[in-house]
Amino acid sequence: MKKTIFNMQRIIRVLSFVILFVSLTTQAQDSQKAKSWLDAVSSKIKSYNNITIDFKYQVSNPKKNLNQESKGNVALQGNKYVLNFMGVTRVFDGKKVYNIVPEDEEISISSADDQKNDGLTPSKMLTFFNSGYRYTMDILQPVKGRKIQYIKLVPTDAKSDVKDVLLGIDSQTKHIYTLIQADKDGTKTVFTINSFKTNQPLSKNHFTFTESKYPNYYINRLD
Repeated sequence: MKKTIFNMQRIIRVLSFVILFVSLTTQAQDSQKAKSWLDAVSSKIKSYNNITIDFKYQVSNPKKNLNQESKGNVALQGNKYVLNFMGVTRVFDGKKVYNIVPEDEEISISSADDQKNDGLTPSKMLTFFNSGYRYTMDILQPVKGRKIQYIKLVPTDAKSDVKDVLLGIDSQTKHIYTLIQADKDGTKTVFTINSFKTNQPLSKNHFTFTESKYPNYYINRLD
């Protein structure tokens, strides 16, 4: 259970890069082209009423004998989301976070904490990115008939656990295709989007947790 929640939090942090690339700041002259790409991605994202994504998630670290691959999906609307990953459903309705674990018939409910890295809200992402990333253009690579332009991001905070991030952007659609994060401890995380759909006919209750649907579940209210 704890390992699954940790991985959920890790994928949330990765999704934070993918969904909300907004208003980064830097003084490096050669970063202006990279910034224009990120601005184009941000503009596209903001234009959609909702987004649904199917993704593949891979994390590896030879030193820790870690090699894991999983698939998942997420639906987002504003700062609300429903994430299905590793057998767990996480719902964020804008105020509360609900972790639903069918295997254990358990649900944990907590208030969203804007100081934590697993909060997928626009205000948190603005704060997160403004904390400092240098970014530059990287390689242009053909992938499955598409041209993927990579942007490299490096934390300005020397204490960050992240070494660098490569963000792959589809040059035609300006949608995120992949994200490759390298951590200083040798961990490598690869997040690849298999399906990116927008403005889907989601029900008005799609991002609402309904407790009556889980009559036999143990409800753990954390605050």
